[in-house]
Amino acid sequence: MEENKEHIIFEISDELINRVKHIVDTANDAEALELFKDLHYADIAEILDILNLDQATYIIKLLDSEKTSDILSELDEDVSSKILNNLSAKEIAEEVEELDTDDAVDLIEELPEERKETVIAQIEDETFAAEIKELMTYEDDTAGGLMAKELVKVYETWTVAGCLRKIRAQAKHVKRVHSIYVVTKDEKLIGRLSLKDLIIAKNESKISEIYIPKVDYVHVDDDDEEVAKVMAKYDLEAIPVVDHNKRLLGRITIDDIVDVIKEEAEKDYQLAAGITQDVDAEDSIWMLTKARLPWLFLGLVGGIGAALIMGDFEHMLQDHAVLFFFTPLIAAMAGNVGVQSSAIIVQGLANDDIKGSVNNRLIKEMLLALFNGVVLAVFLFLFVWIYKSEIYTALAISLALIVVIIVAGLIGTFVPLFLNKRGIDPAIATGPFITTSNDIFGILIYFWIAKLILGI
Repeated sequence: MEENKEHIIFEISDELINRVKHIVDTANDAEALELFKDLHYADIAEILDILNLDQATYIIKLLDSEKTSDILSELDEDVSSKILNNLSAKEIAEEVEELDTDDAVDLIEELPEERKETVIAQIEDETFAAEIKELMTYEDDTAGGLMAKELVKVYETWTVAGCLRKIRAQAKHVKRVHSIYVVTKDEKLIGRLSLKDLIIAKNESKISEIYIPKVDYVHVDDDDEEVAKVMAKYDLEAIPVVDHNKRLLGRITIDDIVDVIKEEAEKDYQLAAGITQDVDAEDSIWMLTKARLPWLFLGLVGGIGAALIMGDFEHMLQDHAVLFFFTPLIAAMAGNVGVQSSAIIVQGLANDDIKGSVNNRLIKEMLLALFNGVVLAVFLFLFVWIYKSEIYTALAISLALIVVIIVAGLIGTFVPLFLNKRGIDPAIATGPFITTSNDIFGILIYFWIAKLILGI
């Protein structure tokens, strides 16, 4: 009996990389072709990311375009750009022609402006070249910037028999058929076609008699994040794209949406960490400095503000030095609670889960902060009382902790909601902005309450 072959996760080892380098350095084409024959293009791209430019270019030129086109799409942008610069316009055009139109556009967009037209001019399929030019006119962060022109569509006037013949011809140019769209003679999207209904229908039946009129779609100018929300909400593998007259223009598939979600998550993560630009570890020191310095400067200003506040209460610290030792605790709790609250709100906004009025959300957060604050304050009160045997000092510190937690929770909730209303990415509220502001408010509230209770 034949054993089932299990999928083994591809892993790169030093031994494999050394072998690849040796094959390339000795120009052993036969061994290289044998090694890469059964590897997935994504795995080959992972190997090429590690090799130097000459070695990666050698492999790209050795393998056939059907495989290398997908490899180039998977490579890191910096690597693929360098490899493309080592290829002629004709060679790039051959790679492009093996891709779907959306991936072809992504590849061409990596080229310098002066080479883009040269490469497109080398594409033999005039229809394909025209579609690429059309897609390049749309903004990157829109449905038009994501869509591909490859799809299967049928006209409502076709018969079932004629429809099957036309679908076979169209499907040759589509790697994966997710849906069959139904359009009018004016190319207006009116529905979708079930493959089951098509198969069991009589040959002489018209498509208008069997199609499903309900179909989800997006407009070509819709924001890519809105497209992602629609596809996630309705569990769609693909969605058609129409213009303002509802003419069918293309389709967006789930793999493109995964890239959008990944890029947005990376951007939000960097914003939360106080990085204002989209950068990675390989960027120059100057680029990394420009991305990080603004928020670091904000933290510096916040620290100076906190120091000035403490300076105003210097006489109180002289009489009650114990207050000084608990200042970092108050500041840390304020920052932690603010980040927790803002992270929940930002996540809810990203997933479109925030419903109801802002007031209800603030009241809920205040009650949650009050409960958490009381639990923590009781423990802190007992600790300070036992540690210093000063009941009023313990009361001042623990009561301040409750108020600070409530205020931090409200700030962490309100700020991202406010930013979202103003069209600003609320992810910015989960980083140093919330931490710094809550540190300042926390220290100010702490010393005010201590002054009030201790009667200084």
